[in-house]
Amino acid sequence: MTSQSQGIQQLLQAEKRAKDKLEEAKKRKGKRLRQAKEEAIAEIDHYRLQREKEFRNKQTNVMGSQGNLSAKIEEQTKETVRNLTSSYHKNMESMMKKLLSMICDISPEVHPNFRHAV
Repeated sequence: MTSQSQGIQQLLQAEKRAKDKLEEAKKRKGKRLRQAKEEAIAEIDHYRLQREKEFRNKQTNVMGSQGNLSAKIEEQTKETVRNLTSSYHKNMESMMKKLLSMICDISPEVHPNFRHAV
């Protein structure tokens, strides 16, 4: 009976060791899953930052060129306005004289299409 009792004790101890090993394996698995999750999050954050940086660079290149284009158009517009203004000031006096002479200097004449009734 002692040998039977000893055998039962050995089985119980073996079962306890197996249970402990199983618990430890579960703990290691949980710890490894948490570690893998943290690594994945870190990798995702790194990738996101890299892609955002690339996006900002591309956006700066595109918007920068649009900004330069906008500045060029603005400068051309200002130049055109300056040219028109100078042309206005240069020709205003002569045009006013022409208009006034056409309005004020009237020479009455009979229209060529007028037929005198007989």
